[in-house]
Amino acid sequence: MNPITIGSTGITVEKNGFGALPIQRISKAEAVRLVRRALDGGMNYFDTARAYSDSEEKLGEAFAGIRHRVILATKTGCRDVRGFWSDLETSLRLLRTDYIDIYQFHNPAHCPRPGDGSGLYEAMEEAKKQGKIRFISITNHRLDVAREAVESGLYATLQFPFSYLSTEKELALLEQTRRAGMGFICMKGLSGGLIHNSAAAAAWMNRFPEALPIWGIQRESELDEFLAHIKNPPVLTPELQAVIDGDRAQLQGEFCRGCGYCMPCPQGIEISTAARVSLMLRRAPVSLSLNDATRAIMDRVPSCVNCRSCASKCPYGLDTPELLRRNYRDYQEVLAGKPLLPDNF
Repeated sequence: MNPITIGSTGITVEKNGFGALPIQRISKAEAVRLVRRALDGGMNYFDTARAYSDSEEKLGEAFAGIRHRVILATKTGCRDVRGFWSDLETSLRLLRTDYIDIYQFHNPAHCPRPGDGSGLYEAMEEAKKQGKIRFISITNHRLDVAREAVESGLYATLQFPFSYLSTEKELALLEQTRRAGMGFICMKGLSGGLIHNSAAAAAWMNRFPEALPIWGIQRESELDEFLAHIKNPPVLTPELQAVIDGDRAQLQGEFCRGCGYCMPCPQGIEISTAARVSLMLRRAPVSLSLNDATRAIMDRVPSCVNCRSCASKCPYGLDTPELLRRNYRDYQEVLAGKPLLPDNF
């Protein structure tokens, strides 16, 4: 086991957390079995959100009667007080619990504060006073909002994208949370599926004892990998460092993380897939990326009218229409039987 205490909360959990977004894609029976196996294997931090369709309901089913054994984190994306209370009561009911350990504002465009006119932070404080939540927290994809949240001193934890593809800016953010006594919860430790070597990802994370990664898990094979990393925490060997160096050379920079905040597209383009196809073609068997579903997604890309709605919502400031054009070009080249060279992208 590799225990970690989350910031100044006093909560100690296994360093490998369970990200429950993917279990919305599997049946309730499959999800319950998977989650219980994760708990039996040592995982005891489970992260979900009101936005993850039936993920909360599945966790509630899995932990019925054993709530005391787990730490539950969930999120509200509501931007008004009435919606906040509705979300909280719904989460409590579906999770079958009287309280949520870590309740998070879900990627707000601005950092909620007391007196900002929204009433949201005051609602969080009232929920904590009532014992319905233990700690007030926040998630984000925007560095400026994340930094403001840390500087405010208002939040117990920050959840932010963090992997070995992160830049010095993200590393500085981690250090900022450490100095503030704030928990740092790492989403997208596999960078939305672009990182394929979980041992390399986990070994790199182990360099930061204050960071808690939550791994998105949907399949037994994925769970088996992370349970193995609990029993035998990976060490950053020269071989794993070589994997990291190779991925950084190929992937760091202007690429789509697949967060989905650019959606929906007015033209019906599935941007989070279409803007990443070129990378996926380089990193996965071509047959997986050239199936009928992917073809249907890519066939819609020419309908882009460059309205820039997606670019205005991208938390990473990417020129999304240009990314779509480049990915479509590379996709067409693969369809024509041309190899994707490193400098094509």
